Amino acid sequence: MKFKIWFSFIAVLCLCLNSSAQQSKINLSTEEELKADIELAPCKKRKERLEAVKKLFLKMGAPESEITVPNLKDIENVVVTKKGKTEETVIVGAHYDKTETGCGAIDNWTGIVILANLYRTVKNLTTQKTYIFVAFDKEEMGLLGSEAMAKEIPKEKRKDYCAMVNFDSFGFSYPQALRNISSDSLINLAKEVSDEMKIPFAKAGIEFASSDSDSFKRRDIASISLHGLNDQWQDYLHTPNDKISKVNMKSVYYGYRHGLVFLSKIENKPCDSFRK
Repeated sequence: MKFKIWFSFIAVLCLCLNSSAQQSKINLSTEEELKADIELAPCKKRKERLEAVKKLFLKMGAPESEITVPNLKDIENVVVTKKGKTEETVIVGAHYDKTETGCGAIDNWTGIVILANLYRTVKNLTTQKTYIFVAFDKEEMGLLGSEAMAKEIPKEKRKDYCAMVNFDSFGFSYPQALRNISSDSLINLAKEVSDEMKIPFAKAGIEFASSDSDSFKRRDIASISLHGLNDQWQDYLHTPNDKISKVNMKSVYYGYRHGLVFLSKIENKPCDSFRK
């Protein structure tokens, strides 16, 4: 069964990128590599985490000149762009800041590791769509980093933004969708991926919880927040239990694998198909 899941993953990825010849270029991350990246989680100050994000993207093969921090007042989002053949754009994001309590390994260094490794895998592939990988600042202060970026997108340009895919807090379960801040079209696509991978999928809202997808969804850009939490999440997030030793690496690994197939399916669909 494990072999069949892995084969399906490779086959779908190559098919959706419209070139089986590109398979040799696909740099797939292993569970061990993801684990090593999780263990790099900085547990202290925001600036330390900012620099750690930059170093992680460098490790993933991003040229230093292409790792940018746009001037958005006191917001320091880290942005790496992988250009496609068209102006159709997909934003892939995760926040790097944390609360005062805990290490922020689960919330949200796990998302940052998934984000960076997705970049590593797709950066050398020829794609139709352009992919903007963003490590958002100040999510925990009210989605300030994603809000600042979303506000910078002119209304007339929003039609070129096919989707926003957000990764926030893995370490307990298979990928799930936050229903209240995710578009139905992308939730359905995420379930399709889970079904193909033969893993469970669920969609549920968390009362009073939000994440960076909401900044784009409120501007009519199809968006989804994916997480790997379970019903015990309140015992860990924003507490001293949010530490590296509590991360189940299978959850992070499946988050990465699911995310990669998810992006490949977005790549293979018309941009406006997600606005339904």
